[in-house]
Amino acid sequence: MFQALILNQEDNRTTARIEHIDETQLPAGDVLIDVDYSSLNYKDGLAITGKGKIIREFPMVPGIDLAGTVIRSDDPRYQTGDAVVLTGWGVGENHWGGMAQRAQLKADWLVPLPKGIDSKKAMMVGTAGLTAMLCVQALLDAGLTPQSGEILVTGASGGVGSVAVTLLHSLGFNVAAVTGRVEENGPLLEKLGASRIIERSELEAPARPLEKQLWAGAIDTVGSKVLAKVLAQMDYNGAVAACGLAGGFDLPTTVMPFILRNVRLQGVDSVMCPIEKRIAAWDRLIELLPEHYFDQACTEVTLEQAPQYAEAITRGQVTGRVVIKL
Repeated sequence: MFQALILNQEDNRTTARIEHIDETQLPAGDVLIDVDYSSLNYKDGLAITGKGKIIREFPMVPGIDLAGTVIRSDDPRYQTGDAVVLTGWGVGENHWGGMAQRAQLKADWLVPLPKGIDSKKAMMVGTAGLTAMLCVQALLDAGLTPQSGEILVTGASGGVGSVAVTLLHSLGFNVAAVTGRVEENGPLLEKLGASRIIERSELEAPARPLEKQLWAGAIDTVGSKVLAKVLAQMDYNGAVAACGLAGGFDLPTTVMPFILRNVRLQGVDSVMCPIEKRIAAWDRLIELLPEHYFDQACTEVTLEQAPQYAEAITRGQVTGRVVIKL
């Protein structure tokens, strides 16, 4: 028997309870994993509190990523004792995720734990880190260099944004970081490598079709009207990697940035990512992250504490990463 955080829906509301279950209750999979750590991010917070329509079926174990050790495998790529990481693939949404002491998953979803980090550090990076690396790679693939000009990162105090700031700084880019809490988050973002901090409200006003050219590139984790504003302010031949929908699904823009300034918009989804690209991104991510990144604020919590921290995260009351020790 082992512990798992089980979400159910009762009377149209989501409930979260710690339960003792056994391996026969886990969904089918090629590989059984002894989970060391999972992470707790904003999406997990929405799932656990029921504030967002994240869960597609109940009961569900939340947790969109995990790191641990293989204890049984039906796939020759993984052997007992192998350290692995899982990010994305809909775990914690339509397949039981990381907030349990055991997980049974498809081998195709796994990545070997990159050299140079342990399970806890892997979850300090997690799905957010992988997404950030894919966004940065999209800008590099678009031909941007540190000489191209300043790069804007929206939602910079979030998981994806903070890693993106760090990676861009490591590559020598000049980074402007956007946050809704400048006084609180500014010092951390500057420590991670942001050269200046911008108040989010500056990007929330309705955008004109085209505005003054300010950014050679951008990583947007918000979407909607913020992304529209960013697109209107891009340099000619600029590139934007967009990965977030926190601001909503609508994009109130025109074709003018794309036609008159040749702005390139690339969507980044860490779920729909081929395994070869995923492995390469993880390796490059760990190569670029400076050791001091792991000195940032990180709260380690127990499974029992996860619901209360989930609530705090959805209220914007948590700074830094939250990892769950299983």
